[in-house]
Amino acid sequence: MINFNNGKPIKYPLRLKKEEMDESMYKIVVEAETFETIDENNDLKNPYKLIESAKDNFTNLQKITSSRESLDWIKRILLNLDTLQDRINGIRDNLKQTGHYEENIEMLESDIYILTELFQEEIQYYIYYETQNFEAIRQSLNEQVTDVIATMIVTLSSIIIASFLVNILVTDSITKPIRMLCEKTAMVAKGDFTTRTTCENHDELAILSDSFNDMAFKLEQQVKSIRLEQENLRYMESKLLQSQINPHFLYNTLDTIIWLIEGDKNKEAIDIVVSLSEFFRIIVSKGKDFITIREEEIHIKSYLQIQQSRYKDILDYEINIPEELYGYQILKMTMQPIIENSLYHGIKMLRARGKITVTGEMRDEIIYFRVIDNGIGMDDEELKALREEVEMPGSKQSTGFGLANVNKRIKLNYGDKYGLDIQSKKGEGTEIIIKIPARLVEKERIEVGYE
Repeated sequence: MINFNNGKPIKYPLRLKKEEMDESMYKIVVEAETFETIDENNDLKNPYKLIESAKDNFTNLQKITSSRESLDWIKRILLNLDTLQDRINGIRDNLKQTGHYEENIEMLESDIYILTELFQEEIQYYIYYETQNFEAIRQSLNEQVTDVIATMIVTLSSIIIASFLVNILVTDSITKPIRMLCEKTAMVAKGDFTTRTTCENHDELAILSDSFNDMAFKLEQQVKSIRLEQENLRYMESKLLQSQINPHFLYNTLDTIIWLIEGDKNKEAIDIVVSLSEFFRIIVSKGKDFITIREEEIHIKSYLQIQQSRYKDILDYEINIPEELYGYQILKMTMQPIIENSLYHGIKMLRARGKITVTGEMRDEIIYFRVIDNGIGMDDEELKALREEVEMPGSKQSTGFGLANVNKRIKLNYGDKYGLDIQSKKGEGTEIIIKIPARLVEKERIEVGYE
């Protein structure tokens, strides 16, 4: 994570790794390790040292963070760390006595695991508000570049007028460097900020040439700064998206594979492994933000195949996306969080067999996807609350957090006229419409698409 202090970047690690804390505490609770000997095990981490390191990092961040929202989340995180340390102290006290094994297991599952999960969620909220600070910095840099360009235009206009007058009054030895300067100026106007001019004279033309070079250099540095800030913003957005990938999905899938193998259902286990491989291969996508609609279809199909193997008694699905849409682009991970929302908040709550249907169509150079479930649906009050939550990323509610991030990413990349539309009726199900512009992917990218 990067914060800014007087314009200088400061790096701090923001993770108290849930897996390390949970594993270490589990080993201690089952008495495979003790608080006194755990430092000698290279595979485990001392819980107290993990908490102390996280406290130090967030205390330092608290000193340099200026955003009120970010400070609020840091305070929550520090309080959460204090609570976590108190729960660990309780377990440590119980371990000094006998007969508390069941109580320690209950504290591990009800306190430690929940608090580490809450800690990770609070970090995501903190990252979101820091991302907003990056956006403000980017806007400030854009304003500075606008001022520099305006100054450049005025300066260039003066240079052109001076060049015309000097061409009439002075010899060719004077007009030649001026003509060269005009050529370089035209190159800068076309966007080549790396060009420089030279002048062998030792008069006003040499000063003018040096000033031009200084101006071009500063403009080049400003453009590089803006590009870096935009890359940082996209990186933060990517992190927000990745926060929607529930680690429990991977854990549960691996448990399912183990269960199938133990039951000699190797064919089914292989099918799930193939689907899981396709699922994460498309998530990686060589770092690309955009993939083809064909790849997105493969991604959601892999996800649904995995989930159907776990919920075969309650889940059916159908995907109807016309092949003529396969060559168009879509933001990676657009539909999977929406389908996940339909499964966990629609179908599973139905307590009966349900179905998720995904369709796609193009009208007037706009592509519409529909994710429809016949789950429990929502009444008018619940639907209104969810719509408001989706328009405000960073909400504390878990129901719409993934939907809000998908909606925000679509609007950031395509514009405010695109995004999500949610329709639902209690007892009948929910329909979520995804609206994006129809933009073809490069020919060579389509040819490499997955079949």
